[in-house]
Amino acid sequence: MSLYNRITKKLRLNKWALAVTLGVMSLTFSAEAAQEVELDLDETIQRALANNRAIKQSIASRESAYWSFRQARRQNNPIVSLGANWGFGWGIANLSTYGEQHRRFAETASVTLPIDVSGAYKEGRIYARYGINAADLELENALQTVRQQATSYYFNILQCRNLIRVAEENIQTLQEHLKNVNAQFRAGTVAKADVLSSEVNLANAQQNLVNAQNNYDIAVATLDNYLLLPADTIIHPQDTLTYIVYDIDLPTCIAYALENRPDVAAADYAVKRAESSIRSAKAGYKPTLNATASAGTSSHHFPLRPDSEGEAWTIGVSASWNVFDGGITEAQIRQAEAALIRAQEVAATTRESIQLDVQSALLTLRAAEKNISTTQVAIRSAEEDYHIAQVRYAAGVGTNLDVMDASDKLTQAKTNYYTALYNYNMAKSSLDKAMGIPIGIDVTRYVAAEEAGKSALEAREAAAITTNSEKVEMEEVAPPVTVDLSDSDYINAPIELYDDNKPDDTQKIDDSNKIDSTNKIDSDKKSDDTNKPVEDKKSDDTNKPAEDKKSDDTNKPVEDKKPDDTNKPAEDKKSDDTNKPAEDKKSDDTNKPVEDKKSDDTKTDKSDNNEDLVIFK
Repeated sequence: MSLYNRITKKLRLNKWALAVTLGVMSLTFSAEAAQEVELDLDETIQRALANNRAIKQSIASRESAYWSFRQARRQNNPIVSLGANWGFGWGIANLSTYGEQHRRFAETASVTLPIDVSGAYKEGRIYARYGINAADLELENALQTVRQQATSYYFNILQCRNLIRVAEENIQTLQEHLKNVNAQFRAGTVAKADVLSSEVNLANAQQNLVNAQNNYDIAVATLDNYLLLPADTIIHPQDTLTYIVYDIDLPTCIAYALENRPDVAAADYAVKRAESSIRSAKAGYKPTLNATASAGTSSHHFPLRPDSEGEAWTIGVSASWNVFDGGITEAQIRQAEAALIRAQEVAATTRESIQLDVQSALLTLRAAEKNISTTQVAIRSAEEDYHIAQVRYAAGVGTNLDVMDASDKLTQAKTNYYTALYNYNMAKSSLDKAMGIPIGIDVTRYVAAEEAGKSALEAREAAAITTNSEKVEMEEVAPPVTVDLSDSDYINAPIELYDDNKPDDTQKIDDSNKIDSTNKIDSDKKSDDTNKPVEDKKSDDTNKPAEDKKSDDTNKPVEDKKPDDTNKPAEDKKSDDTNKPAEDKKSDDTNKPVEDKKSDDTKTDKSDNNEDLVIFK
């Protein structure tokens, strides 16, 4: 085989090997990249609590505080020390031994027991004990912060999903309108400018959808990072933003927060630690006392004389008192007193900040709650305005600009509704954090157990939240943020949600989960014998603003009918036997050019000025 053939064959084999390797790598990568996770709010919080680094840091801080306490407790333990000495020597006691070399060995053992007559060791233990208490409360505060942050990231995903839904619906509406405009343009009833304007608005809506989808991807990536998930993990949220009445007043919230916020209790323990530091510094004015016991042996080895050996032991008490230390103790006392003042001010500032946090969160909650109801009304009005604009445009009375403006207002109204719902849930989560809704330990029970003399471990066990009854009791005072889609009480809240409270509404982003017209408060009803380019909402007993049902089986393209047979230019209906030039009046069985007549379904609503607003049905 020639060299060329061998090289070609080798390259061919390498090519196949490379293809197989790349295929395996692509399959592996695609398998890893295709990781999808379905999360609800509770599971998101649990993952955050298990993996968050801030919590791990707080746990390490508590461990450090525990060993500092163990060190302080062992200051009073006896100290046992052993010693040994070995060396050479030369005797110079007399001329006979002058210059004689010898070896010396000595072994000693001693025990020293500190006696805390000044109280410094006791204050050291108290100071370290308060350090453990503060570390426990800081850990609880970290848990609550992580819960609130994970909830915020999760709600942000839900909000981005809702805005994608609004953008998709806007595109669908504009596409349908563009079809109608093109049809009328081909029929020669509208100008080319209307088609171009509709295309521009559709392109802008598509760009808004791209931006909304990008914001959703960023929100998912942010939550992935916070939960320590792979960066390409696809999260499918299983909840929807809901409106749940949160009936609680400001004084109750503030009182609950001041009793249950862990940072308030931690600030109080910081004050106690500063007080202990003052007492520990004042101990420098008192004497120190130690009890000691020692024993030892020694031996001398001489080359020309017999060896000598000896034993000795001692027991006693040693005391020392710094009568004058150069002002060091006084400086330490002044430093501790200044630290106490600072700790007291920090505690007061913490309480004031908590009151402001609670008030701000509650005011935001109430404002968002009001916006939910007002935006629902705005959606109803925007829907009616859009349908009227479409009918007017189809009849040749309105302009394309009116339809575009009405479409933008409808999209903005839906966006405002979802924003209000998002702000409400976010404010509710912030209020829970501001009030100190417990997650690991009950702060009031922890403080009570510590004041009763229990150790830090016993206090944690006594304050641990482990039973459902405890959680229910706390939820009655200040219920935590929950997303419950199966509770009928939530679904039947006083303010009805706009297509966001269905129990089975757990769709993904690419699902065709739009805001159903059957879920709207004023849904469109279409009769069996009526076909319209854009459907109008119809209700048997309800009068709509700017669109009423016409009596006597006659429909007009947005015109007024005067009972005194007075004609208005281009829009009033003449008497019963008179026809307008631009609008044909038919008999009871005549259909209009743009829409179908209904014989028995239309009704008349009289206004205060005896004018009937007529709308096609």
